[in-house]
Amino acid sequence: MLLKIAKTTALIALTVSAFNITLNAKDFSSQAEKDRVALVKYFETKFQDPLKNRAEFFPYATDDELENGIAKGLKFQDFALGNYSYNIDGKAQYEDLREMPPYDYDIDAGEVLWNKAFANGKSFSTCFGTPDALSKYPYFDDARNQVVTLTQAVNECLTSNGEKAWNTKKGDMAKLQAYMAKSAQDEEKVIDVKIDSQAAADAYERGKEYYYTQRGYLKLNCAECHVTGSGKRVRNEKLSPFLGQVTHFPVYRLKWKGVGTLERRMSGCIKDQGQVPPGDTSKDMKELLFFMSYMSNGMKLDGPDIRK
Repeated sequence: MLLKIAKTTALIALTVSAFNITLNAKDFSSQAEKDRVALVKYFETKFQDPLKNRAEFFPYATDDELENGIAKGLKFQDFALGNYSYNIDGKAQYEDLREMPPYDYDIDAGEVLWNKAFANGKSFSTCFGTPDALSKYPYFDDARNQVVTLTQAVNECLTSNGEKAWNTKKGDMAKLQAYMAKSAQDEEKVIDVKIDSQAAADAYERGKEYYYTQRGYLKLNCAECHVTGSGKRVRNEKLSPFLGQVTHFPVYRLKWKGVGTLERRMSGCIKDQGQVPPGDTSKDMKELLFFMSYMSNGMKLDGPDIRK
């Protein structure tokens, strides 16, 4: 009887412990999830009827532009296309470019890099398993107390196997990521960033602070262009929404004439704000990408893609 009671008590204790772990995990992400839901609601409401919500768009936009140039009734998954999600003319040009995408070569080159053996006989599959593992990044590593991005993980795989680290913005790094992104897309993977510890929640908050803090001599922040500024334009360029910004990387930019990583794009954007960008694998950059990725949780990965 005592043995039976002991077993029952232990089972109850384990069940309560498991429940508390689950509850705590949900608690750690509760604020982030509130932020994400609010962001989705903001964009869906804003683009429900651009003519009716004209105060949210370019102040000199005509009725015709608001009615016929900007898509209406957009939903969550639509925003993965960046400004092509709402830019009707731009989307038509984008779809033409996708007929013969200039990044096909990069995907093929990335597959060669994936399969190529290191000098020690190992390969990227030793570190990542399958190429669709891109969908696991970024994540918070509690053992190391830091965010780990795909770019960081690729270089750590190389150096731990006696190879030289790659340029974090372009070249082989972008090509390998293009192949991994296409693999994740083919497997219909979605962004699934988890916040299941206090340290991860703190990293998320620091990334959010970076995104919304004005910096540099222009006193701008990311949100001014990509939250309140989405749907507006700078000169002739229409600004993309924050929601879905990370789904399509690496990208082939016409400006670059090649494929580049998310870190490359973020560095350029931060420079445009009049700031000095943080290093690609610095704490600031990784936590910024962690925050941005969480805010697109649930969106399908659709990289590599093409942008102007």
